Amino acid sequence: MARQKTDLICELCGREVDSLSRHHLVPREEGGRYGATAELCQPCHSTIHLVMTNQELATLYNSVDALQKAEPLQKYLRWVKNKRLERIANRRGRRNR
Repeated sequence: MARQKTDLICELCGREVDSLSRHHLVPREEGGRYGATAELCQPCHSTIHLVMTNQELATLYNSVDALQKAEPLQKYLRWVKNKRLERIANRRGRRNR
């Protein structure tokens, strides 16, 4: 049975969106291939991987609740919550730390 559009709510930002992607709460590269997942909109999914390493995700931010409270995401979450965007053009690349 196909999902209705109203069923597509991002678990991180809470927005109603047109499509969701599956985010492994513990990244596959860190042993989470068969673990818990969350359904996220593309902007949230991309931003998580842009600002956090897989090791940080595996050890510190391995639940939706932890992601929602994560300090590195607070500015983004405040910004995105009232936006109507479906895609975000941020590139995953080397992080400047």
